[in-house]
Amino acid sequence: MTEKYQRAGKKIQSTKKDIYANLTGWQRVQLSRHPERPYTLFYIDQMCKRFTELHGDRYCKDDKAIVAGLAKLDNQSVMIIGHQKGINTKMRQYRNFGMANPDGYRKALRLMKMAERFNIPVICLIDTPGAYPGLEAEERGQAEAIARNLFEMAQLKVPILCYIIGEGASGGALGIGLGDKVFMLENTWYTVISPESCSSILWRSWDFKETAAEALKLTPDYMLEFGLIDDIVKEPLGGAHTDPEKMAKTLKAHIKSELASLIHMDAEQRITQRIEKYSKMGRYAIAD
Repeated sequence: MTEKYQRAGKKIQSTKKDIYANLTGWQRVQLSRHPERPYTLFYIDQMCKRFTELHGDRYCKDDKAIVAGLAKLDNQSVMIIGHQKGINTKMRQYRNFGMANPDGYRKALRLMKMAERFNIPVICLIDTPGAYPGLEAEERGQAEAIARNLFEMAQLKVPILCYIIGEGASGGALGIGLGDKVFMLENTWYTVISPESCSSILWRSWDFKETAAEALKLTPDYMLEFGLIDDIVKEPLGGAHTDPEKMAKTLKAHIKSELASLIHMDAEQRITQRIEKYSKMGRYAIAD
């Protein structure tokens, strides 16, 4: 009987591996949105000895959709900035479902500049369905805030590592997504628009979201192939939510390894490489 259980267990694991190795784009999107998937504050709590959250953009207010502060990653000081969605309905409303206003991006930039003054690396954890599209966000300069972050992050003198830990949609992700290296967790996505919004624009209905997800080629394997990210971080079988503690350990080890290769590099060389990295992105052909 024990042998039968063992064989059955091996068969289940084998089947599970086959299923998760061949997920569609839409299935990856669904996994990235799993309600039990770990968010930024969970990773900070698991990875860091100490974390001091810092608030406010010094212009308008403190945006709760982005959490940021100084932390200790073992013996290395880092500035961690990330989207936070909230773990229940009340907290999701409080965090605006991870959709940042201009104040959030300006807070992030303020703290990046602070990190630069003290020569502290910046770690960005991205998980957002997009920047908040409300009227008040546009009134306070949503597009300008994101564009300013891109401009300033390209020239920041300290190392910047960016990790897409869930959803990476549109300018909401780009606002804290320009770094020396950009990585995606295995079951995440990164594109200019969500599958639902793409479907509603092209077909006037959300019914074609699965088709849109495939057409957008938004999964990590495509992003790596296109040269838009540097590597894919493996998740536990079934997704990060199946073993959050293990995922946090994997992420921490990855961050420490990548920081070690960047931290001793000359600042000007680092900036030059960063600008060259983004200048090479994209493919085009010149017509006769």
